[in-house]
Amino acid sequence: MSTTMNRSCGVLLHISSLPGNEGIGTMGKPAYDFVDWLKSAGQKYWQVLPIHPTGYGDSPYQSPSAFAGNPLLIDLWGLVSLGLLTPDDIKGREYGEDPSCVDYEKVIAQKNELLHKAFFSFKEDVAYLAFIQEQAWWLEDYSLFMAIKEENGLRPWLAWDKDLRFAKPQAIKQFKEDNSDRIKFHRFVQYIFFMQWKKLKAYANKNGIEIIGDIPIYAAMDSADVWSAPKLFTIDIALNPTLVAGVPPDYFSATGQLWGNPLYDWAEMEKDGYEWWISRIDHAMKLFDVVRIDHFRAFDTYYAIPADAKTAEYGEWKKGPGMKLFDVVKKSLGDVNIIAEDLGDIFDSVKKLLSDTGFPGMRVLQFGFNKEHSDNAHLCHNYPQNSVAYTGTHDNDTIMGWLKSADREAAKMARAYVHTNCFEQKHICFIRSVYQSPSALAVIPMQDILGLGTRARMNIPSTIGGNWSWRMKSLPPKGTAKTLRRLAENNLRTPKQK
Repeated sequence: MSTTMNRSCGVLLHISSLPGNEGIGTMGKPAYDFVDWLKSAGQKYWQVLPIHPTGYGDSPYQSPSAFAGNPLLIDLWGLVSLGLLTPDDIKGREYGEDPSCVDYEKVIAQKNELLHKAFFSFKEDVAYLAFIQEQAWWLEDYSLFMAIKEENGLRPWLAWDKDLRFAKPQAIKQFKEDNSDRIKFHRFVQYIFFMQWKKLKAYANKNGIEIIGDIPIYAAMDSADVWSAPKLFTIDIALNPTLVAGVPPDYFSATGQLWGNPLYDWAEMEKDGYEWWISRIDHAMKLFDVVRIDHFRAFDTYYAIPADAKTAEYGEWKKGPGMKLFDVVKKSLGDVNIIAEDLGDIFDSVKKLLSDTGFPGMRVLQFGFNKEHSDNAHLCHNYPQNSVAYTGTHDNDTIMGWLKSADREAAKMARAYVHTNCFEQKHICFIRSVYQSPSALAVIPMQDILGLGTRARMNIPSTIGGNWSWRMKSLPPKGTAKTLRRLAENNLRTPKQK
């Protein structure tokens, strides 16, 4: 069942971080140009964050759907080519003042207006009708959920009228009759999103670039997934969560991380052979070449926090489905290319589950450095071959930012370990160390490739506001691609150019 990878390398950059003139990175021309750049830099993989609609705090990990695509990532110029918008519709729009930062409020307002305009120009065709039929198993609930949410001023579904909250058949039937255009709009947006995604992925694959996607382990409380199937989650008969997700105090937070997502009722999920999870993994495998599952350890043991808790300090560990789930996955889907995010407080049982699945885990060089100068699993010489190595992840500070803020002794250890010298930029030394590791795959965040500081950090866990907004102003220069290719060639992660 293991993810088989030859020695190779890739770049972590979310689509929203691409440059462009729509206030946010999209699946438009800059995405195709980035594929070309990756190819020139000797890369094989492009890793993205979840491509679902963003939710609370603009986070792609708190989405109203575990299956839908993010409308903000739609390329508006693609709608011009379909005759649904004109260039004048797009030009002169105010998407935000800073091209290096996503202004979500402005981007959402502008894109929503333009997507509605495109929708009213759209004529249903055979491809569209085939899409909504093929994807009806999730699309119907999602489109209905979003339409009701809009009708309720975007309030969470727990604040809706009781009959809609409980999805009473008569109330749902009446709403559908009264709001058919609202519902159709969300179907249209998803059709456009997946049409553009399919084209972008095909172009990447044609050019030898594979895409690594990301599945958040948990569904958001305010999502179509929980609203439409509450029995699959730790939800009481009044539809209130009883236990929620998070992690205990850790590297990122002294009081732990209280995520607030309802937990899965694994006993209930087992009754139908984990159908929800099989569908989710199958859906992801059709969108990506490889899938990273965030917080993989929760399949073995997960942290359960009382729903009324104010912090994550007082939860308890509970047993997850373990190999029972992945035996069913293999039986249903065959071998699947999964990367297991196994960071944090890892028990021996989690290590055994990872070994039994054969999935590669993750190693993060930034976690390897400490003031005690002690050996540990996150130092490059200890990486197993069946692993994916990073300088940092979307939750870490950038390498250059970390070097400035880290404990003096830890930073000293880092500089000595990666052999920083006056002939090479510091961030390149860190990349070289990761490339030299035994890990089959080395993935570097674009911020570290560019040597950027803390302002370019993607996310600070347990904080709201200012996250998920960093963007490149332009694609990296050819010289950066050459440097990355040289490092990849020298460390046998890409074939040498003739």
